[in-house]
Amino acid sequence: MEKPILVFQTDFTYKEGAVSAMYGVVKSVDRSLEIFTGSHEIPHFDAWSASYRLWQTVRFWPKGTIFVSVVDPGVGTDRRAAAVKTKDGYIIITPDNGSLTHIVKFHGIEEVRMIDYANRRPTSEGSAVFDGRDLFGYNAARLAAGQISFEELGPEYPAEEIVMIPMPKAHSEEGMVSGYFEIVDPNFGNMWSNILAEDFEHAGFEYGDELVLKVEHEGKTVLEKAMPYCKAFGDVKKGDPLLYTNELLHVSAALSEGSMLEEYKLGFGPDWKVEIRRK
Repeated sequence: MEKPILVFQTDFTYKEGAVSAMYGVVKSVDRSLEIFTGSHEIPHFDAWSASYRLWQTVRFWPKGTIFVSVVDPGVGTDRRAAAVKTKDGYIIITPDNGSLTHIVKFHGIEEVRMIDYANRRPTSEGSAVFDGRDLFGYNAARLAAGQISFEELGPEYPAEEIVMIPMPKAHSEEGMVSGYFEIVDPNFGNMWSNILAEDFEHAGFEYGDELVLKVEHEGKTVLEKAMPYCKAFGDVKKGDPLLYTNELLHVSAALSEGSMLEEYKLGFGPDWKVEIRRK
């Protein structure tokens, strides 16, 4: 049988050797294991972004792939180290600190176990601040190599105890939708909302409609601007704003060949509320 692929995401960046050390541990367990990078540029300490990026990517990998997500401001404390089997056939290894929120909601959990610190990498007992290398990465490699079973990772606990970050739902009615900016495309500065394309359809919006985007943060309106709903960035002039449906079928806001994030000093999370209505 083929060994599972390993996919890693962290907030470590490539500025020092943490990523290389994790990958080295994997190859020391079994040199034949395949390792791929999801992202090592998750915003520091941001479990919400870690959760979203897992949801964004997991479904596109082969069933059985093992994901290691390490955004772990509570490293060394009593937060749980989780190993999760999803209902659709993936394994996620991560601190249980909210990083599983989207996986629980959109994939469903078949089984979750708390990784036992008795399974920690040998000779690593002197430090408690690099579980990414010594607990998560090490045991993901052992699991992929067939050196340990999922059940041997540690005791099972109820999926209902997984730490969840609140996820408000989008709302739609004739002529209006509302939600929040769920994440940002950091490379291009496009703002991705939790509003679905089907919410736009329910509101009666179509491509070509001129709509008004209103953004509120902490109770204050920070942006209110008219813009068209378009299929592609090239449907407007360079620098002009638009609404579009992104590759995950969520309604998003952008500047053509510009950064909506930087131009309007926006952010993301449930406190960045969005309302879109007819002009």
